[in-house]
Amino acid sequence: MSKRAVLEVIALDAEDAIAAQAGGADRLELVTDMAADGLTPSVETFAAIRSAVDIRLRVMLRLADGFDAGDVASLVRAAREMRDAGADEFVLGFLDAHGGPDMAAVERVVEELDGCRWTFHRAIDRAADRDALRKQLADLPGLDTYLTAGSADGVDAGLDVLVAEAARAASGEPGYEQEILVGGGLRLEHVAGLREAGISAFHIGGASRPDGWNGPVSADAVRVWREALDA
Repeated sequence: MSKRAVLEVIALDAEDAIAAQAGGADRLELVTDMAADGLTPSVETFAAIRSAVDIRLRVMLRLADGFDAGDVASLVRAAREMRDAGADEFVLGFLDAHGGPDMAAVERVVEELDGCRWTFHRAIDRAADRDALRKQLADLPGLDTYLTAGSADGVDAGLDVLVAEAARAASGEPGYEQEILVGGGLRLEHVAGLREAGISAFHIGGASRPDGWNGPVSADAVRVWREALDA
């Protein structure tokens, strides 16, 4: 419980980023189009945010709603453009038609990232077999985090899975070395139990926006989470 928890906040633009950093965010996930659950932002948006804040940034690599990779060549091109602009941390995750990881797509994009750190996002919550997915991805370079609610239905439904996976991580089980970043229906009342289970990374989106996705990130709303995680 002594480890400072990581607070990651979704940012759509520089205004969001500045507010999130002011509220105590450690890292930002950069996306656009939350109507599609977050797609790759423009290089210009990345550059504006990178100039506005000095905390870590993870850039989404996802070109369409859902967890199908789609045009892998376009994904690779987007990754290359972001790398050229200075991005060095990413978020991605693709499933095949059977609910397993789309290894061909993931490996091709990861190759372009050339060792950069990255998160496998909530595609894990839609996987046919979470454990098998982890073990298939375990040796990919740069993978250091899973963004997960423990369930496709959100943290309420996934609490038992999250606690169990934290225990497997603590035991050193292969495939569970990556950090668990909890997000997806996360509420403040979940925090104490998750911290007690040894989870120390948390991801918020709508919770940082009192006026919803049509309004900006609120530094005060982020600060409430920072204080809860530090309590």
